[in-house]
Amino acid sequence: MGPQFWAEPVNAVTNAAFLIAAVWVFAVLRRDDRLEAGTGLLLGLLTAIGVGSFLFHTIATRWAALADVLPIMLFILAYLGLTMRRGFGLNWWWAGGITLAFLPASMAFETGVERVLGDALGGSSGYLPALAALLVAGGWLLARGVTAGWWLLGAAGVFVASITLRTLDGPLCQATPFGTHFMWHVLNAVVLGLLIWALARMPGAPGKSARGKAA
Repeated sequence: MGPQFWAEPVNAVTNAAFLIAAVWVFAVLRRDDRLEAGTGLLLGLLTAIGVGSFLFHTIATRWAALADVLPIMLFILAYLGLTMRRGFGLNWWWAGGITLAFLPASMAFETGVERVLGDALGGSSGYLPALAALLVAGGWLLARGVTAGWWLLGAAGVFVASITLRTLDGPLCQATPFGTHFMWHVLNAVVLGLLIWALARMPGAPGKSARGKAA
């Protein structure tokens, strides 16, 4: 470990998982005629997440840190808004309002967790609001008869494993050659790919998925 460009080679290289996920989902959605503006936006953000995380794990400057976290936040907000609009049929005013309200609510949630647990999660507490949103949205969609909810719950399950490995990275870093942070990248690529595919299967999405809840 150190300030060198390849100080974290495994953590840097595994960001390719985000790019692989973006290419694969793009190809599948294009084949199935489900590629449109919403999924295209998310695919662009997924690509930016991979590039930004690579920069952070190689250059590690302040602007690289911003390039790392900003696409993640934008993906979360864009996905939440699109899910409210397509999965739950809300108009853009309601979808936008809920999306904007998520920011202060997630910060309050994170602060509460840190007050109770301190640094026990190794800096991963900031991702718990997104996990909670996935669980609530997935369950709610299933209650409405939207089968895409299973994809959200599946993504939430993978996200639990991802957060766990990120949290264990600090304690295990000295005991293992590469730590466990690299699996955070790999599993999150799976999570984001599943989420984009789930959005394409929501009943309000343009294309084939708009034909019914069972699409």
